[in-house]
Amino acid sequence: MNSKDLIILAKLKSGDPAAYKELFDLYYIPLSIYALKYCDSFQLSEDIVQDLFVKLWDEKIYMKFEGAISPYLFKSVKNNTLQAVKKKSKYHFEEIEDQINNLMEVENVDMVSIEEKKKKLLKEVEALPEKSKEVFKAIVLENLKYKEVAKQFGISVNTVKTHYSRALKKLRGSLDVIIMLLLI
Repeated sequence: MNSKDLIILAKLKSGDPAAYKELFDLYYIPLSIYALKYCDSFQLSEDIVQDLFVKLWDEKIYMKFEGAISPYLFKSVKNNTLQAVKKKSKYHFEEIEDQINNLMEVENVDMVSIEEKKKKLLKEVEALPEKSKEVFKAIVLENLKYKEVAKQFGISVNTVKTHYSRALKKLRGSLDVIIMLLLI
């Protein structure tokens, strides 16, 4: 259980609106990447995560939790992404669901193999095109926001998102490791 979850949840329940931003900042990028495990669109994954946070705030869903909120967030993103894919998909949904069930769940990551996967990820990152590599490292390894990366490289936020999206598509097989890096 993530202790940050419990602290943020306690602040939310006590009425601290800054806690909502803390929760958003902590989980927005990991949840967006997690959604990519189930869809091919970074834009769709971001939309799903943003909608979840709006619902979380509007309906004060956080008031119902006693323990960590992260399992709810990840499960909701998975379910909402599957629903979106089902609506947009031309393929038979059972085939997609079978493929998804074969993917590694973020909650069940084997910590022993994380180091091996991390080494593999770093090799894959080094093979990325230069700009995508720089943007990816800034967001994931340096934990910078899109605006900060845009300013650092003198490019627009949309260009940052494009480079980041391209990097994530090439690193699709390592998304579980990327999520773990972002949450640690």
